[in-house]
Amino acid sequence: MPTDLSTRRKFSMGLASLFGLGAGSLAFSGNASAAPRRNEVRKLNYNGEPASGKQMITPLIVHNGLIYISGQGANDAGAVHQNDIETHTHKVMENVKHLVEQGGGTMESILQLTVYLASMDDYRGMNKVFKTYFPNGGPARTTIAVAGVPGHSLLEVNCIAAVVRR
Repeated sequence: MPTDLSTRRKFSMGLASLFGLGAGSLAFSGNASAAPRRNEVRKLNYNGEPASGKQMITPLIVHNGLIYISGQGANDAGAVHQNDIETHTHKVMENVKHLVEQGGGTMESILQLTVYLASMDDYRGMNKVFKTYFPNGGPARTTIAVAGVPGHSLLEVNCIAAVVRR
């Protein structure tokens, strides 16, 4: 026998879907017909084009009004020749910014960000650069020290952002 909670939840979800309301539809502004279908998963490459499906990791996925960016290291889109945290952080954040924009977001629409630092000694230098990318306050963020980061990067960053434009 269904509980009152599950019955109310089913009623609410049915009502919301009747009016086209949902987490994904609320994130889009403008013409709803221009938005991807509700449950469509778009896997995109670094340039925002459909991914070939041959790569092991997809850098950018858009689903239900959210943008998922895979871990970005300093050497992911061209080698960085200086080995200091400021240079690496700047390069990583430029990669993140590019991918978020390709997915239809902005730096202000980043909701959550995870930083993997090769050394917590670099925390202050990383934050110094982050402040330039988030002058109005940053997203929810977790910073973790790890034993190593792929590609000889000093940090890796992944994030989730909201689609704010098409």
